Amino acid sequence: MSIGNSPEDERPFEDVSEEARPSVSVGRALQQARVAAGLTVDDVSAATRVRVAIVRAIEADDFTPCGGDVYARGHIRTLARAVDLDPAPLISQYEAEHGGGRPAPTPAAPLFEAERIRPERRGPNWTAAMVAAIVVVIGFVGFTVVKGGDDGAKENVAEGTEPAESASPTPTSEKTVVPEPEPSDSAIAAAPQDKVTVKVSAADGRSWISAKDHNGRLLFDGLLKQGDSRTFQDSSEVNLVLGDAGAIDLFVNGKKIEDDWQPGAVERLTYTKGDPQAG
Repeated sequence: MSIGNSPEDERPFEDVSEEARPSVSVGRALQQARVAAGLTVDDVSAATRVRVAIVRAIEADDFTPCGGDVYARGHIRTLARAVDLDPAPLISQYEAEHGGGRPAPTPAAPLFEAERIRPERRGPNWTAAMVAAIVVVIGFVGFTVVKGGDDGAKENVAEGTEPAESASPTPTSEKTVVPEPEPSDSAIAAAPQDKVTVKVSAADGRSWISAKDHNGRLLFDGLLKQGDSRTFQDSSEVNLVLGDAGAIDLFVNGKKIEDDWQPGAVERLTYTKGDPQAG
């Protein structure tokens, strides 16, 4: 009888090491880590910019939507970091299961990380260009208007006509008003014979007046204060409206119009060349 180990003792021990135990798949490991972190698929997709459909496929161990081994490794690395897993063991397991081996020499991480932080390409700044164009157009229109106004003013000066004044009187500083003397005989003789000249003086108070030429063009429309006067001239006709005729002294072609106008009376008058005639 021999003394020693029995045949049963000589049988090899069953390998129960950690390497021999069935491991959790890559997708299952990522899913468990995501659930443990309290994240949804949408949360992971928003954080990594990996589409929801691809995240779900990877967690189901379907790497076809990734588009290849390089992209699959990059997605595994990105998702593992999002759920606080070490990506190296998962990538090694993926390579062992799919037999792809490590690609060389370009690593997948820079490719995907660069894709995540790639700045958005900007086109031409059309807003600034439109603003600049509008400024140029406004400047051109303003220059044209100002130039046209200057030319019109020069033409009026050349023709010797008096420009029409605004209906709203411009405020002026208070000063002592000195009434103008009545026209003398020499002034009457100097009145042009080929034109009609009308002078309106507010001798006894203020009065609103309006004056137009033979074409209906407004020569004046405003208030005359006591002591103020206005002279209007036209080639053929001057039309007047006196708001308070009783306060007005009127001279036509150098001659004073003697009329018994009542205070507050409104008079509409028309004068032409020759002797003054009230229309």
